[in-house]
Amino acid sequence: MIRKEPRLYYRVFVWSGTLRLFHWTLAFSTFILILTGIYIHYPPITTKWAEFKPLYIMATLRYWHFAAGYFFICALAVRFYLFFAGNQYERPTDFLPINKRNLKSLVYNIKFYLYLTDEHECRMGHTILAGTIYFVLFICGVVMGLTGLYLLYPETPTIAKIGHELFGTPQQARLIHYLLNWFFIFFILVHLYIAIWNDFNAPDAIISGAFSGSKMMPADLECPVEELEKIPFEK
Repeated sequence: MIRKEPRLYYRVFVWSGTLRLFHWTLAFSTFILILTGIYIHYPPITTKWAEFKPLYIMATLRYWHFAAGYFFICALAVRFYLFFAGNQYERPTDFLPINKRNLKSLVYNIKFYLYLTDEHECRMGHTILAGTIYFVLFICGVVMGLTGLYLLYPETPTIAKIGHELFGTPQQARLIHYLLNWFFIFFILVHLYIAIWNDFNAPDAIISGAFSGSKMMPADLECPVEELEKIPFEK
């Protein structure tokens, strides 16, 4: 058995504290929104079960749904701010397929996840495939937030007017809201699978990076010296 020589990797600080705050706020608020939203749509338990002792389950879960919704919208606002004020890895120009280099990288990413190549592209920030999906998720999040506000405040003239122009009737907005809920559920399942799979098949250490803000990069990859900390890594 041939033993591979240890390969030198760098620990690179990539994700700012603000981005990580956005990530975990969005994650926890989405989790609460999905659970409470499914109950609101189809409540398996009603206050009829309580007989002479009202539990106010629906009212309580609606309150948690609305509160989580505000955190969700705040998280999206922070991410929008980082599109323009974040570091170079947090801006759309770094992770969207808007130039020849990124388009080539996108094809490379797809091949890697389809097991058509064993070579993993090491990027400082998001891969182009991940960045594109996250951007689509952001757009869906904005639509989810707007439909949510429309359903919450249908009697407010300004919101009602904007909501009707964008989504039609409240019933149509509710359908969009409901369908996007399942899109977010699907995304979370795939996101968790890819994150765990990537940790086993690539040395980026993206799971720990969600907490520390750093990634592991090969020594031969160009990177600003001030951002690096040499760490031997056994591949």
